[in-house]
Amino acid sequence: MKIKEIVNILDAEVLTGELYLDYDIEEFAASDMLSDVLALTKDNFLLLTGLTSQQVVRTVEIAGGIGVVFVRGKTPEPEAIGLARSHHIPLLMTSLLAFEACRAIVEAINKKETK
Repeated sequence: MKIKEIVNILDAEVLTGELYLDYDIEEFAASDMLSDVLALTKDNFLLLTGLTSQQVVRTVEIAGGIGVVFVRGKTPEPEAIGLARSHHIPLLMTSLLAFEACRAIVEAINKKETK
């Protein structure tokens, strides 16, 4: 699944990284604990989080992630947006709760697999 599909599924706003929405997502995770994100063993994942600091962007990059979705309508700090822009990491924002966003993504994956 591509990040641009996630934009549609979550009715998300693209905050930065419009040129990188064709990245393929292999996994996704939802967490507000950056230590859990660092423990992920998959590359090319999308993180859903309510954290808004630049540490989220740094952690995703170190852990092999390719994008971040800020849930609950949370807006990241300007420093986080600037850092993501310079590292080519798309940032999205949705008004959905993390659980609702995860459910929507899983339903879209299941629907795609049954076709």
